[in-house]
Amino acid sequence: MTTTAGTTPLPVTSEDATTDKRPGRVLALVLAAQFMALLDTFIVNVAAPTIRSELGASGAGLQLVVAGYTITYAVLLIIGARLGGLLGHGRAHLAGLAVFTAASLACGLAVGTGQLIAFRLIQGAGAAVMIPQVLSLIQRHFTGEARFRALGAYSAVLATGAAAGQVVGGVLVSADLFGAGWRPVFLVNVPIGLVLLVLGFRVLPGEPRTGAARVQARARGLDLPGLVLLAAAVTLLTIPLVLGQELDWPAWIRVCLIASVGFFAGFAGYESRLAARGGAPLIAPRVLRIPGIARAALRILVVMAVNAGFLFAMTLHIQGGLGYSALRTGLMFAPTALVFGAIGLTWRRWSTRLQRALVPGGFVLVAIGSVAIGLLMREGGDGGLWLYAAFAVMGGGMALGFSPTLTGALANVRPEDAADASGVLVTVTQLGQLLGVATFGTFYLNRLDTSGMHGVGHAVWACTLALSAAALAGVSAGLVRRRRATGYPPG
Repeated sequence: MTTTAGTTPLPVTSEDATTDKRPGRVLALVLAAQFMALLDTFIVNVAAPTIRSELGASGAGLQLVVAGYTITYAVLLIIGARLGGLLGHGRAHLAGLAVFTAASLACGLAVGTGQLIAFRLIQGAGAAVMIPQVLSLIQRHFTGEARFRALGAYSAVLATGAAAGQVVGGVLVSADLFGAGWRPVFLVNVPIGLVLLVLGFRVLPGEPRTGAARVQARARGLDLPGLVLLAAAVTLLTIPLVLGQELDWPAWIRVCLIASVGFFAGFAGYESRLAARGGAPLIAPRVLRIPGIARAALRILVVMAVNAGFLFAMTLHIQGGLGYSALRTGLMFAPTALVFGAIGLTWRRWSTRLQRALVPGGFVLVAIGSVAIGLLMREGGDGGLWLYAAFAVMGGGMALGFSPTLTGALANVRPEDAADASGVLVTVTQLGQLLGVATFGTFYLNRLDTSGMHGVGHAVWACTLALSAAALAGVSAGLVRRRRATGYPPG
């Protein structure tokens, strides 16, 4: 892992001097909002059966309820990052938080599947404006060892939110508060969001865009042609991934996937030509040439795909195959969340001799944990206490694969590139989760359909082998020789 920190924490820097006195409160507030948004990505998984029965949702409709949030989230993340540069990251974060909170209330009050899908799309749009500002605020207001610690906390929050979403979803659905069924999984965001908004107006930096900063932000604009190309590419990729399994992969789904490749290529070509003309592309090519960014994007894509696929397939298996309640299903993921969070917060204190082996070692642990889970469950049992140990190994491995990768990639990003770099890595995170659900979820369901006399244990065994293979593919990326980041290449 690349590090440049000294032994003494360096000061926090800010465009607003008043924020220098309270960086801890700024970090706590934006990470709380980050955690709430991440919970919402996964909390609906456990509530899905109840939503389907109460609203009479079709299979495709239910998938859009679950994944509609992620679709708009993934499509608009880069734009959300750019809006932070235009409006100020604190203002953009609060605007996104307000939209997210209002949409959560609307989701909780929805009376039909169509309404719920529409409000989930709006909820994802709010998260797409809110979440990219978290990394940008960390990049702009923390330096040196303080930045490493902030990024460690961010890493811990990012993936523990996934497993914690399963736990919280199970608790809320099983509690059936006031006879509201599934609705509390959305309504819980409302009081939290309102508190964060009130605190945010007092704590978050105003970052007045004056002088050269304002001129630079306005000159960059939003790159509308790039926005259209990127939105089309991501939409054509994500919607087929979400609906493909349910619709049995019809021809139009396959056409969309092929078309998405063309739009991604068109986007890359347009952005390169715009940069060569001296314009301001949505993703500046120099950001992709920051030492470690491309490698980090690949690692993050793999670990988030494995994480999301593991959570999705295991939820289906434990609730559907084993017949466990939503509460028990959610609580089974607690070891994954706890170990991920603990390692994400402490790995930088470990011996320097271990640092170079953390990322590849993490992927190896994920592979071992996946195989162990499959062995424990392939005969149709629940694995007993050993299953919780295997889940903990998965959490530890994913933490080691993710946290050092993200920290090493962003530790030396210059403030003026913070928004673009944050947008790229957070977008890759979301795409990884979509790919994980689509590939491993589809694989599990297909094996379930063809398992016959072998039963559900055969399906989960095959899926865990696939997860293990993906993790081992990540090992090769972790073994690439690390370079110390000393600056940006020209251009």
